[in-house]
Amino acid sequence: MSRILLTGANGFVASHILHQLLARGSSVRAVVRSQAKADRLRADHPTATAAGGQLDFAIVPDIAAPGAFDSTLASSTPPIDVVIHTASPFLYSAASKGSDFLDPAVQGTRQLLLSIKRYAPSVKRVVITSSCAAVVDFDAPVAGGRVYTSEDWNPVTWEEALATTSLPTAYRGSKKFAEIAAWDFIRDENPNFDLVTLCPPMVYGPLHHTINSIEELNESNSRIWKLFINSSKDAPLPLNGVHLFVDVRDLALAHVLAAFTPGASNKRMIISGAKVSSQDISDILRGKFPFLAETCPHGSPGVSSLPADAYTADASPAKEILGLEFRNVESTFVELGEQLLEIGGRNS
Repeated sequence: MSRILLTGANGFVASHILHQLLARGSSVRAVVRSQAKADRLRADHPTATAAGGQLDFAIVPDIAAPGAFDSTLASSTPPIDVVIHTASPFLYSAASKGSDFLDPAVQGTRQLLLSIKRYAPSVKRVVITSSCAAVVDFDAPVAGGRVYTSEDWNPVTWEEALATTSLPTAYRGSKKFAEIAAWDFIRDENPNFDLVTLCPPMVYGPLHHTINSIEELNESNSRIWKLFINSSKDAPLPLNGVHLFVDVRDLALAHVLAAFTPGASNKRMIISGAKVSSQDISDILRGKFPFLAETCPHGSPGVSSLPADAYTADASPAKEILGLEFRNVESTFVELGEQLLEIGGRNS
């Protein structure tokens, strides 16, 4: 039985990763920030042992603190084979300056890798959740047909990310420099483990973790609720933003496959399912849920709000190396819409 350390285990993506790991019989040590979060996560996975996997918890209040993961890794029985690191800040409401993103992301990654090298010689692979925020040049034109690959990095500098008053820019910097810190560690420290980094764009899809209210939604799904479901038919169609997306369940599977696929060793892979415009999302939601006719922006039904040659990203390595397949656009937004309507108390 494989033994996995999963950081940020109560998060949007990691909750799905945990579910899939347990379903395949893995033993998981889930890292969360508090006992309350551990208790909730345990309640979300009540049949963990019955499903074949085993689940225990480690409490790490501050992932950026020196030695934060030392005891977690040293005390694991049986020893850890694979580490999946998803923990990183992405709630704009909890941040006010660039360092609020940069410090936890970069220092958290460094501290984890140092602890693995010192205290967990059994670890053979580390999988890190990066982002297309570390890949895409957001100052470049959307149109033009550019295809981003794993060789691309966003051009933001450390100084720009630290000094900016733009939290999205700070977030993009945090993902870039946390990932670079990981690759630098592999190059400079020659550890006993290899590395895989996964770069998703926008991540949408149903939650696998419990929330108490619609206000606790993760950033991307909150966008669908606020701008599409709980808006107005006459509201301007939301800006397209990042028009590439992946279903959270496909992204979770990519992490699981990356943990166990030999050919993924020391690979950086983009995990991107498809392009989707704001008009596409509106059309899907209004088509499936007619009662949203008054609260979902209409825009121009059937006419994409993206340029035909909007940039794309090359996910072929993930398909070829991991054997990953992606869900269709409709299933993601219909199933997400059903869940958001239930959480928000809107059924008609």
